[in-house]
Amino acid sequence: MGTTRLFLIALGLSMDAFAVSVCKGLSTRQIKPRHYLAVGLWFGGFQALMPAVGYVLGSAFVRYIEAFDHWIAFGLLTLIGIGMIREAFSEEQGETSGSFAPGTMALLAVATSVDALAVGITLAVLPDVRIAPALALIGATTFLISMAGLRVGNVFGLRFRSKAELAGGGILILIGLQILLEHLGVLSA
Repeated sequence: MGTTRLFLIALGLSMDAFAVSVCKGLSTRQIKPRHYLAVGLWFGGFQALMPAVGYVLGSAFVRYIEAFDHWIAFGLLTLIGIGMIREAFSEEQGETSGSFAPGTMALLAVATSVDALAVGITLAVLPDVRIAPALALIGATTFLISMAGLRVGNVFGLRFRSKAELAGGGILILIGLQILLEHLGVLSA
């Protein structure tokens, strides 16, 4: 898997963390360096951890699903993308606590990284994926995007939340479609 495609996946996955970080920024009057580190480490760490778990699970079953793995990758990425797009158009904007306490951050980190578990399964069924660099890129991208989201929320407000989720969902759907079309021979890798 190429670095560009992997970076786009990382960017798409980080949009949920960006949206929550924007809300955190809204609810925090004065952002301190520890707040940036909290969102970056919690969200980036879990965005790297969950695909690792998914990769291990997917690797255990890869020999059983090789014949249709491209359909699984397409389906999972499309479902995650549709969910993110649906969230972008949802009238309901969930409340985000202004707390940076470990319990609060852990719950938010798990909630924003569940989709990364499915992406980890997808990475297990794709050929030529070097998982350690992939996890590092996903974690680092989310680390930086989360810190930027905290600042954006503090300065600009909710204006970017739905746009981020819409963009992230679209990116994941397009990557899933590209994987499917490449496997079917419609596109060249």
